[in-house]
Amino acid sequence: MTTPRPETVAKLTPVLTKRWLSPDAWRIGTYEQLDGYAALRKALKAHPDDLIQLIKDSGLRGRGGAGFPTGLKWGFIPQGDGKPHYLVVNADEGEPGTCKDLPLMTHDPHALVEGVIIASYAIRASRAYIYIRGEAVHAARRLRNAVQEAYDKGYLGRNILRSGYDLELVVHSGAGAYICGEETALLDSLEGFRGQPRLRPPFPATHGLYASPTVVNNVGTIASVPPIVLGGADWWKSMGTEKSSGPMIYSLSGRIVNPGQYECSMGVTLRELLELAGGMQPGHNLRFWTPGGSSTPLLAAEHLDVPLDFEGVAAAGSILGTTATQIFSDQDCPVYATYRWLEFYHHESCGKCTPCREGNYWMVRVYRRILAGQGTHEDLDTLLDTCDNILGRSFCGLGDGATSSVTSSLKYFKQDYLDYIEGRTAPKLSEKTLVGAH
Repeated sequence: MTTPRPETVAKLTPVLTKRWLSPDAWRIGTYEQLDGYAALRKALKAHPDDLIQLIKDSGLRGRGGAGFPTGLKWGFIPQGDGKPHYLVVNADEGEPGTCKDLPLMTHDPHALVEGVIIASYAIRASRAYIYIRGEAVHAARRLRNAVQEAYDKGYLGRNILRSGYDLELVVHSGAGAYICGEETALLDSLEGFRGQPRLRPPFPATHGLYASPTVVNNVGTIASVPPIVLGGADWWKSMGTEKSSGPMIYSLSGRIVNPGQYECSMGVTLRELLELAGGMQPGHNLRFWTPGGSSTPLLAAEHLDVPLDFEGVAAAGSILGTTATQIFSDQDCPVYATYRWLEFYHHESCGKCTPCREGNYWMVRVYRRILAGQGTHEDLDTLLDTCDNILGRSFCGLGDGATSSVTSSLKYFKQDYLDYIEGRTAPKLSEKTLVGAH
């Protein structure tokens, strides 16, 4: 186990995680003692347009994967249109390796609730929804308790803090479908329909929930709003990089000594994160890793010093995504890891579009052949050709994300595939898995 250097420890910037270890951090009493709802009081004295401008000035970008500028998204909502406005929080965290929103809602649910109230006030919404994954029972329980506490204290409901502003907040548990992490599929599910992505345009900013102007933001994005209101845009921009401001929660898992959540200024490198996490497990050496979950292209050991911000990761050929940093060693197989991820995407495809529905179905079967020692060299061309027919041609980003690990693993670890095909690596799957795979 390595001891982090002081300059590496300085990369830790606990903002969203600062209350997590406090006793009863999820209760409103603890939250109020630690700056809780102070930002709301400040925000309600400001003009909504000024709050939108503050978020724009801070450079806050979406923490759900796409990294779209938050203030810009809020500014898209038409004002004076006579329609109801809605804020919807995407808490449907379900991608393999991604685990930053659930602990946030479990340990500090009031941070999200306060952020929801401020954001709703800014976009002139009188009703807000938090759409949480159905399996997240414990986090949903904590969140519903926090919402009730906020109602009891007058932070929600009618005439909040005597400001004249009214807001109703509903916590809705989905049925547990990965596709509902896509914002338009989430809206369909919230309306009571089957969760499937919508055709865009029109976009949610004008035709979202119930065909009304809607902002859909991730949990981490909305929970970042109260600290920005309290600390100001310049304070927020003092962390991170010029184009990727603020701190980010990096979820480290895999072959490391201390897996967990590490909140650091954006731009931190994997080398520094590994140092904070105690290094690789004894006997393991880094071989490949995901910078942002299973839907982002794999990176290799050569990318240890890539800045983990939106631009730095993109320049390295991947995506920052949800900062779910899964660490794999020289004792892990990139072909098998990709197969397991692909099984997930095949299972979770909503089936609406042919490229994703059929492409992932057939790629899973090709991987089963390769891992059972029955693969051919032509199978590698088939995988790349299938990915080419999915990427940019599927109805939503789920299909695109499914191709990421396939193309990147073939780019960096083609020899591993050849070792299975040419018999140098023993099969990992039995021939029983090949039923229906041809």
